[in-house]
Amino acid sequence: MRPVMLDINAYASFKRNDKEIVEIIQHAELLCISPIVIGELEAGFEGGNRAKQNKLELEQFLESPRIIIYPISLDTSHFFSKIYCILKSKGKPIPTNDIWIASQALEHGCVVCTQDKHFGVIEGLISGNTKTDLFV
Repeated sequence: MRPVMLDINAYASFKRNDKEIVEIIQHAELLCISPIVIGELEAGFEGGNRAKQNKLELEQFLESPRIIIYPISLDTSHFFSKIYCILKSKGKPIPTNDIWIASQALEHGCVVCTQDKHFGVIEGLISGNTKTDLFV
């Protein structure tokens, strides 16, 4: 089974107890998260009235032995460059942070758990928000 890379909206759906996302997280042997996603989450927490609680819950989540935080590496940069150029040539840009997340997923052989359909335009990347999408 491939590791599951969580996008920001997958983590948010998990915290809202979304049945599909909770099933994916329970079913996955290994969960991965990008520092990009952690930064997006923390930025969102700062604007809310539960910042301290949200940060604490994230820290507790990240302490799980099933969680790996992959660093951005030189290889990640190479994947980013390829994905960016392919999407640009096809006229199908996606948010830059999502290209970084996809780059890390491809680099480490992960599927991406996300609500965002635009990950589907990246060749070779498996993405979705159901067990059927991710564990085929």
